[in-house]
Amino acid sequence: MLVCAFAVVAAVGLVAGSAFLFRKLARGKTGDETSSGHAGAMVSSLFLLVFAIAIVVPWTTVDSARQNTYTESQAAVETYWSAAALPAPAGAEVQAGLRDYVGFVLDREWPLMASGRLSPEGSWRLDSLRTQVAALNVTDDDARGAKGAALDRLADLSAARRQRAADAKATPPAAVMLLTIVTGVVVVVFPFLAGARPRGFALVPMLAMAVMLGVGIYLAWDISRVFTGGLAVTPDAFASALQEFQRIPESR
Repeated sequence: MLVCAFAVVAAVGLVAGSAFLFRKLARGKTGDETSSGHAGAMVSSLFLLVFAIAIVVPWTTVDSARQNTYTESQAAVETYWSAAALPAPAGAEVQAGLRDYVGFVLDREWPLMASGRLSPEGSWRLDSLRTQVAALNVTDDDARGAKGAALDRLADLSAARRQRAADAKATPPAAVMLLTIVTGVVVVVFPFLAGARPRGFALVPMLAMAVMLGVGIYLAWDISRVFTGGLAVTPDAFASALQEFQRIPESR
């Protein structure tokens, strides 16, 4: 949230500074020079629009990915509950496998997601659990119901994992960041192209604009990665799931 605030402040400051210079450039002038002021205002507006897209798209993607981690962790908890009703010793084995899986995601898989990928071992662990439950030979109705419930919850867990894999690869369109850079640079150099020749202290606003442009673009790039950067999704949901496992009775 703080990163987005800094990015917005940088963008607004950049546009405000350019608008100030454009007004200075157009003050007391008519014709082509006044048209330059209007063109500069349009360029500033375009930059602000593109920059807003560069901020909003990653923000919504990160928020959706964060919600999905809670969906996945809740599926793990529900599977753990279902496994408690399975006949021994299979129920305890499935619960142990779930604890290992969540611990694996926390300790070993999460750092990999910063590079946009998941570990194949995680999928193998889930597939092994599903195979183990599907192979159970149950006879009474209660055991069959527990087996079906466990398989359903494992299917939900696998689906949420696939969504997390997609989230790890998600990035904004490259054209958005490129257009943000291009329009930002145009905003900075436009006063010079329009004929302004500031010197001395008059260069301070130009330098400030250039700095804010760099900061804003860097922050927009920084939040574009779902599992790293300023808005990175953290594994809090899986840590909570491990704590939840401790209060669920184990299969006997």
